[in-house]
Amino acid sequence: MNELTQHIKQLTAGLTPQQALKVLAEQFDGEIIFSTSFGWEDQVITHMIAAEKLPIKIFTLETGRLFPETYYVWNRTLEMLNVQIQAYYPNAELLEQMVSAKGPSSFYESVENRKECCHIRKIEPLKRALKGNKLWITGIRAEQSANRTDMVNVEWDEGNQLVKFHPIFDWTLDEVKEYIRQYNVPYNTLHDRGFPSIGCAPCTRAVQPGEDFRAGRWWWEDQSKKECGLHSTEAGADEIDEATKELKPL
Repeated sequence: MNELTQHIKQLTAGLTPQQALKVLAEQFDGEIIFSTSFGWEDQVITHMIAAEKLPIKIFTLETGRLFPETYYVWNRTLEMLNVQIQAYYPNAELLEQMVSAKGPSSFYESVENRKECCHIRKIEPLKRALKGNKLWITGIRAEQSANRTDMVNVEWDEGNQLVKFHPIFDWTLDEVKEYIRQYNVPYNTLHDRGFPSIGCAPCTRAVQPGEDFRAGRWWWEDQSKKECGLHSTEAGADEIDEATKELKPL
């Protein structure tokens, strides 16, 4: 753990998520940023930022392939919470080259093609969004997947050279949903229709009873290959897509 990571860990020890965000916003004014994909967890954190009018930049990755429901909750969030959300789009030249050479649905043809699409639509824009910041806020929770049980709420991102802080890391899904109910926070209704993880529309389907909660993402691929690169520590980023284990409507 480097010095900056240790400093943030000490600053936030014992604080509620709201208190931690306020302290960090003061300490890293202009160098703190939050990524949202408009899932349950991200909506909770966006509300916390908006309620205290914290100087934390908010951004999202506009891949060009999002669900209509995602655009709807994005717009409702702007209307109800009065926040500014910066959209980062894929590099137009790279996207044009890929689609011109391989067509609009090449990601179905091979894992390599799908990862290329994820890189262009997600990873490259993410790196642009994070550049120049020291602290990245995410909506990750420990119980979201098995590979997150060994994570901690403050960690160093070597690839992007900044610290990641997960303010609701220890929350349960019930706590997340209770917060949304209590404060009437807009949320993506796809969650109520069997979508625990909501990404690009062509790559996401509802999860059926008894299926693994990640079964709806890139369902045509082998389970072991289901990642887009954003979650890879080597890529220096954390997955923006929100995943949950339980499927209960609000």
